[in-house]
Amino acid sequence: MKVGLYFGSFNPVHVGHLIIANHIAYHSNLDKVWLVVSPRNPFKDSEQLLNEYDRLHLVGLAVENEPRLHVSNIEFSLPRPSYTIDTLTYLQEKYPGTEFSIIMGSDGLQNIEKWKNAEAILNNYPILVYIRPGFEKLPGVNGNITVIEAPLLSISSTHIRQCIQNGKSIRYLVPDLVLEEIERCSFYHKKVNKIN
Repeated sequence: MKVGLYFGSFNPVHVGHLIIANHIAYHSNLDKVWLVVSPRNPFKDSEQLLNEYDRLHLVGLAVENEPRLHVSNIEFSLPRPSYTIDTLTYLQEKYPGTEFSIIMGSDGLQNIEKWKNAEAILNNYPILVYIRPGFEKLPGVNGNITVIEAPLLSISSTHIRQCIQNGKSIRYLVPDLVLEEIERCSFYHKKVNKIN
């Protein structure tokens, strides 16, 4: 089985994430796309992160009726911060018959050589790249890199959090089930959500 790993904080998950994940699931050679919820990204400020189990729950609600999309908490049991190479090594041991690929935006590819054990990732794992505006030119890195044209929406989790904190509607930016849960649990209403 071929599985694409789409890593993210998903803070919160929004329709932009889901459009990319679903498009790649159906327009590539992958059988499934796993949305891997990162408890803590080494490149991001953790102060604004909602608790990882709440973020996992929201992603689960978002993808529950899509057979090719799956939410993964695989990084929750690994050392923090999460490094992609450690996750890949663990997954390869746990699912030896599965071929894993990485899904990322062209902006993320610009920094890949700064990643822990970047050479091992580039040498051993296919990377599916969707082009983000302003990052059309790919860096000259050696690896099994495939560019996939995916529909992009200019939506960010930061914008969604700001809307919630300012009492503005986020309808249509997130799936209805995610919106209902954010409202029911008052997620993101405070300026800072500490990790529990």
